[in-house]
Amino acid sequence: MKETFEGSALLAVNGGSSSLKAQLFAAGEGEPQPLCSIRVDDIFGRVHWRTRGRHTQPSAVALGALEAVAPGLRHAEAMRAILRWLNESPDYPAPAAIGHRIVHGGDLFREPARVDAQLVEKLRGLTHLAPLHQGINVDLVAACAGFAPDTPQVACFDTMFHQEQAPLERHYALPAELSAAGIQRYGFHGISYDYVSRRLQTLLPGRAAARTIIAHLGAGASLCATRDGHSVATTMGFSTLDGIPMGSRCGHIDPGVLIYLMREQGLDADGLEDLLYRRSGLLGISGISGDMRELRQSADPRAGLAIDQFCYRILREIGSLTAALGGLDALVFTGGIGENDPKLRSAVAAGCGWLGAQLDDEANERGATTISAPGSGLRLLVIPTSEETMIADYTRALLGDGSA
Repeated sequence: MKETFEGSALLAVNGGSSSLKAQLFAAGEGEPQPLCSIRVDDIFGRVHWRTRGRHTQPSAVALGALEAVAPGLRHAEAMRAILRWLNESPDYPAPAAIGHRIVHGGDLFREPARVDAQLVEKLRGLTHLAPLHQGINVDLVAACAGFAPDTPQVACFDTMFHQEQAPLERHYALPAELSAAGIQRYGFHGISYDYVSRRLQTLLPGRAAARTIIAHLGAGASLCATRDGHSVATTMGFSTLDGIPMGSRCGHIDPGVLIYLMREQGLDADGLEDLLYRRSGLLGISGISGDMRELRQSADPRAGLAIDQFCYRILREIGSLTAALGGLDALVFTGGIGENDPKLRSAVAAGCGWLGAQLDDEANERGATTISAPGSGLRLLVIPTSEETMIADYTRALLGDGSA
């Protein structure tokens, strides 16, 4: 049965490892229009709630009550708090549908899917592939179902953007039976890459940026090579660990190191998971923080080393992805670091001189959309991502076209 959302609203939910973002959109024609946004930060510390909207003054409120909830239950409780706030607000309609970012869809899901009990069980079965996010994502789905059982929900997968990659890119050099069992490269941040690719086609229509690398740089970070808006190669693989160093994740590492740690230091699977996901990356290198903003403010040489290594690995991956594309027309920065750190963008641009990149320093400092200088051989752009907008668009398209 076809469902319509004219005059109603869609809620997009984006659960991170220590944060929760939700955005309510008007469900009309064209790009979904935001009505309000709610963000819960530092869920495992001093929890804060921030709201912004057409009828809501920007605000930040401490959520002391949430700090009394067991850590493993905080995302779900924060979700319920958001739903209660929307339900009690006279200024916003109740959501007619809820879309969720789900980090891992494996090979099971190539497009958004309507949530039901069977789908939830399949998602839980993929938790070991994305231990920082998948369980949280599924808990948020359950929290919404408990609060609003009659509201349809849609799962939108970070992996689906990369499903069209060639087998040459997706397969590891492992026995065929392991590839058949699902041990292959999946890629992530696909919702962000899809949004940025669509924005890029609006900004540079036609083939102006046919070969593009998008750098999604934040606490989780990856790069993706696209051709005409389609994923060709990406730095993350089987899990969200691969590629460049991240806030607390290691990025690329020699598998022999893991064997050594197991044999010589007695680490088991849980110990390796904790080390590689939670104690490595910028945090591990610096010994200070995994937050780029804190590292920028530190005079400790280890902070500088962490920043330099982050930049160096980005440049190495740009070289690899350029080879996969056979050349490069545009480099796009997005994500929290990519959008807000002009020093990082400047360093990356300088390292891309061999590709003809020339930076417009003034445009870069003010965060303009185009930051390459006139005559640059490589277009350099900053495009803020909006995973929530993309989630709302996927949700409307699935539920509104009769395919659900």
